[in-house]
Amino acid sequence: MDIKTATALRRLRLVSAPEAVSFILLLVCSVLKRTTDFNAVPVMGSIHGILFVLYVLFWADAWNRTKWPLKTAALYFVLSVLPTGGFFAERKLKRAAEDAVIASRARREGVVNA
Repeated sequence: MDIKTATALRRLRLVSAPEAVSFILLLVCSVLKRTTDFNAVPVMGSIHGILFVLYVLFWADAWNRTKWPLKTAALYFVLSVLPTGGFFAERKLKRAAEDAVIASRARREGVVNA
């Protein structure tokens, strides 16, 4: 894996958890808006919107660089629109990055022809 691909995956991973948190907070703010006088929806909506746009841009960049199959790319996109999906995406991306590092070290040391 080259450095640009690793960077694209890292950016996607780093934005996925905050995007999920902002989505959950937006849902909480929506409930509070309906049940109390507290209205933080405009602020949380803006924050979540920015994080979602960043997620989609980083997702598209990662898809382009990694050449994921359509099924994998679709999974990461669907995870972005589920309230807690970003946490699962972050975990899955972290595992993939760790596996890539292990495979790279094994190739470099000549242990495996991976």
